[in-house]
Amino acid sequence: MNTDEVKQLLFDRFIKPTINNQNNYIGVEIEMPILNLDKKPVNFEIVHNITEKFIEHFDFLPVGIDEDGNIYSAKSSQNSDILSYDCSYNNLELSFGKEENLFEIQKRFDVYYRYLQEIFRLYNYTLTGMGVNPYRVYNKNEPIPNGRYRMLYHHLSSYPMYGNLPMYFHSYPKFGMFSSASQVQLDANYNDLPRLINVFSELEPIKAVLFSNSVLTGDHEEYICCRDIFWENSTHGINPHNIGMYNQKFENVEEIVNYISTTSIYCVERDGKYINFSPILFSDYLKLEGIVGEYYENGRYRKILVQPSVYDIEYLRTFKFEDITYRGTIEFRSVCCQPISDSMVVAAFHLGIKNNLDKAEQILQNDTVLLGNGYITTELRKLLIKTEMPSFIDIDGLYRLARDVVDAASDGLKSRGKGEEILLAPLYERIDKRTNPARTMLNLMNKGTPVEKIIEMYS
Repeated sequence: MNTDEVKQLLFDRFIKPTINNQNNYIGVEIEMPILNLDKKPVNFEIVHNITEKFIEHFDFLPVGIDEDGNIYSAKSSQNSDILSYDCSYNNLELSFGKEENLFEIQKRFDVYYRYLQEIFRLYNYTLTGMGVNPYRVYNKNEPIPNGRYRMLYHHLSSYPMYGNLPMYFHSYPKFGMFSSASQVQLDANYNDLPRLINVFSELEPIKAVLFSNSVLTGDHEEYICCRDIFWENSTHGINPHNIGMYNQKFENVEEIVNYISTTSIYCVERDGKYINFSPILFSDYLKLEGIVGEYYENGRYRKILVQPSVYDIEYLRTFKFEDITYRGTIEFRSVCCQPISDSMVVAAFHLGIKNNLDKAEQILQNDTVLLGNGYITTELRKLLIKTEMPSFIDIDGLYRLARDVVDAASDGLKSRGKGEEILLAPLYERIDKRTNPARTMLNLMNKGTPVEKIIEMYS
């Protein structure tokens, strides 16, 4: 398959669904760590029991069964909402079927969360709104026993193989089992696609200021958002185009396709078995007669020769902060799980900006606080996820800029006429106090507040 044919394949998969896409739906995914307040490992039998109670109460149908016969995913037949576990049974996820109104999603989230929390409390467990499980050291950080999650953990654990690469690898291949995110998918239109990616990419430093909430206590304590480190400094980051931000401004869709063509594939599925191999450019992968990978069977990993197929494009999944999906949407993936009381603030922010893209673009074009210091946006994000603000940053100017951006999001929501702008209130409070959930947590801990109290506050 030649270069043009590969690019056409990528266009059809990722770009074509955005053509004439006039939808304005919202998809929200909220991951939350499960904590055993007795500071013991989460008992997975308790989790399975609660799952069964939940799906019976809300009339969900099992759609994912692990190798031990336990349900790890269930879906509502009424609204396509999903209860699932991400990577392990230590991390619960609520995903919501596409909606046009954020309040509808919030209403269902509140109902599900209150039900789950009430049952978890019976066992002295809790769900909380933290991007890193503060009790991770007590847990059995084991992948869900199914093909996909075993494969993912195996892939992430393979980092010692790449000691010849000029990059730093962290030693947390289990990070998916104790890190939690708040993600949102928004419909994208072909004509707006370059601007959407450009604007949201340039907003990533501001998002770091507003949303950081993943403190890895005991390690990397100079960071308030370890989420970035987990992805970038893992096997996901062997090809830097597979993770993080875009380091270029796109003038047109063709440039986006060219960028996607520089991303790597690292897994496929054959006969129900997930197989991983060393990341390789998708275009190079398709040129191969075969590639050696590994799959899990009967307690160990076995080697297998895989013949590449164009249909393997289904498994070309990147970990970009702004991820173009095959559904005609962009998934925004850089934000940590937020305190439960602020559960809709991430979706509200992104939806508001999308609906006021011109204003957001203008604010960024006129910015001199961040972009006028000789740093590219990626570098700025890396600086602003640290506890210490860079010395060259005008703090007053930074928070004025953040307020201008949130104002733009608010105006975008006001234009929808649904009153959703009220959901941005937590961001204005953070700006006024010059903080975010991670900084608030660290400040409380420095004052001697027990972590148990903070867990309760964020629940």
